[in-house]
Amino acid sequence: MPLKQLPAAAMLMLAVSALPARAETVTVTIEGLVFSPAAISAKVGDTIEWVNKDALAHTATVKGGWEVMIPPKKTASMVLKEAGQVDYYCRFHPNMKGRISVAAP
Repeated sequence: MPLKQLPAAAMLMLAVSALPARAETVTVTIEGLVFSPAAISAKVGDTIEWVNKDALAHTATVKGGWEVMIPPKKTASMVLKEAGQVDYYCRFHPNMKGRISVAAP
């Protein structure tokens, strides 16, 4: 690569590496009174989608925090807004538990 083109190439590499990470959707399936997978990793800005295959309603509830209602045979979702580790459970079936490890963007 000629020396004159090096600064342009370096700037292009810097610009590409500075692009914000794209938000993703992470899916958790509910079947047989179980969150699967029970532990997931995501980042701030990602969407968590719960797919309820059971004939019963469920929730994804964080004690002292948020709650997502997941009707039978339906899907519900939420966007993660804070980094940290989040333990959640179903308010109707407290033995159902899950964990989300949320990384900063």
